[in-house]
Amino acid sequence: MRPHIAAAALAVAIAAVHPASSSAERLALPRTDQLSVSAPKAGRARPLIVVVAENLGAETTDFAVPYGVLKDAGVADVLSVSTGPGPVQLRRSLKIMADQTLSQFDALEPAGADIVIVPAQVAPKDPVLSAWVRAQADKGATIVSVCEGARVLANAGLLRDKRAATHWSAIKDLTKTYPETTWVRDQRYVQDGKIISTTGVTASIPMSLALVEAIGGKEVAQATATRFGVTTWGSAHRTADFALQKRDVAAALGSMVAGWTHETLEAPVTDGVDEVALALRVDVWGRSYRTDVVTTGVTLAPVRSRHGLTILPDAEAEKGGRVMPGQPMAAGPQLDAAIADMGRRYGRGAVRLAKIALEYDPPAPPQD
Repeated sequence: MRPHIAAAALAVAIAAVHPASSSAERLALPRTDQLSVSAPKAGRARPLIVVVAENLGAETTDFAVPYGVLKDAGVADVLSVSTGPGPVQLRRSLKIMADQTLSQFDALEPAGADIVIVPAQVAPKDPVLSAWVRAQADKGATIVSVCEGARVLANAGLLRDKRAATHWSAIKDLTKTYPETTWVRDQRYVQDGKIISTTGVTASIPMSLALVEAIGGKEVAQATATRFGVTTWGSAHRTADFALQKRDVAAALGSMVAGWTHETLEAPVTDGVDEVALALRVDVWGRSYRTDVVTTGVTLAPVRSRHGLTILPDAEAEKGGRVMPGQPMAAGPQLDAAIADMGRRYGRGAVRLAKIALEYDPPAPPQD
């Protein structure tokens, strides 16, 4: 992440150094790990799922994990859709071309999608995206927000009088901005009617598997989880484990201002690259406050991922360039391996910052 972009992101995080007080929040209702979805619309043998992104940018893991997991499971038809024509710049240097634009999808599928997945977006109040998501809900689609994709749903009026989850750092602001929504803690994913929402970035993994189970059953979900190296996909979570301490903020600011410590790492992409593993690796390293990640190809020609996502390399691979560490492996182990690799390079403080941002696993205590 470039220093000036990281600084803007950190400014938001600094405002959330202390979690919102319990008196300002409503109580979470009993947890449920079982999601439910409606049968496919008339004329469809299986659900049509859309993962949508603004061209300006969406969160990489929020987008790529549901796309890759649901495609791999084979229980639904899955499309990537962008608000307009041209490339979509996923955050942390992954650029894609969606299968269709909103207008193309609407022309081809006037009945709408069965399920719409909304990652965190760079401009969550984009009126075009908000109106389209609201229209899909009106047509009967189940709407799923990942992480701060909840901002899109709230702006579209879909979370009024609903229970919803979001990234830990957004709860305080969203409680103030959208008080008519019950912002739930301690659940990785929450369903209220035809609205499903999740906590931070890595909640996309269990939520996607829970969707697979809702559509295709437990055995299909278990087989899919095994292929991705994941052992469980329940909603158990502890929001209180995630909070920035003053030492974390100081460490991040120190990394950003010390320009000489920044480096550029290449993430090679070729046809057949696993988009889920790639997204997790890029996302982890991009949260170090010390790394710019660029995707590189043999040429600048588009690359087709394992499950058909079109990736546009940022540059051609350079001989002798620094390649981001990582070996081919399943998504679950890939996430842990990327965090471990980054820790060996940048230290325990960088790992803690990444885990807090990703809302993944209890982060280690702040460094003394």
